[in-house]
Amino acid sequence: MREEYSSELTSQGSSLVVGWNQDSGKLGARVIDYLNKKLTGQELSKMELHRFFSFSGAAVENNVIQFPECRFYTCRNFNLRIFKGDPPQREWYRFLNLIIEGAEAHGKVKELYTIGGMGSVVAHTLPRTLFAVFSSLEMKKRLSTYCLEREIDYQTPSSQRPTLNSCLLWVAHRKNMAGVNLWVGIPFYLLTVGDAHAQRVVLEFFNQRFALGIDLRDLDEEIRNQNEKIAHARVHYPEIDESINKLERNLSLSEEENATLIKKVEEIFTTSK
Repeated sequence: MREEYSSELTSQGSSLVVGWNQDSGKLGARVIDYLNKKLTGQELSKMELHRFFSFSGAAVENNVIQFPECRFYTCRNFNLRIFKGDPPQREWYRFLNLIIEGAEAHGKVKELYTIGGMGSVVAHTLPRTLFAVFSSLEMKKRLSTYCLEREIDYQTPSSQRPTLNSCLLWVAHRKNMAGVNLWVGIPFYLLTVGDAHAQRVVLEFFNQRFALGIDLRDLDEEIRNQNEKIAHARVHYPEIDESINKLERNLSLSEEENATLIKKVEEIFTTSK
């Protein structure tokens, strides 16, 4: 069924935000869940997934089977449309086209914003940077007043496949839809437990871009708790403190140090729940 919108909203077109359940640090899923909660997002529709996923096996997390899901939401008062889903296992091009078509089945979409996390060899005590890759110079100029790192030069190695977000940006560009990929570097030892600081950086951008008026103080509290847990661990575990000290001084860690830091941080956040 087609969702009805006021003429004032649909005349300008909506913005589409896309995030993935299996993103690094689950950043995209965390940002979207937060937006839906704060803005009272309403589900619009689901995608049919049988042709994009193999159901010969399924992942299990915390003793619960994880089936792939792809859903569209709307935050009607803010002219915002949201997609949250699992990355397809096959037929990328058709799948990504269906995201755009599915979003526009409920009204015109003028802009696309994708969310991505990436593991970074940095300390959690350093600021997070929001990187942006644009579909056009026009879109780059449109967002020139925001705190984004815009000067990125990168070529996907010939032996690798472009990221799903890069492919989605290309699909949107072919449909004359402006777009930007948003990326945040997440300290590698926080990838499995999540990084509230990275989440806040993305949400602050959306807060400004869409005039959402979201109070982010709950995330500030999460960031404080996250930092306090790690600070406490640094006092009691000299190996953690030594490794993070090295990262703060831009020094590399050995594979053993990497593995120990990841394991200890996971234990800290698991036992403190």
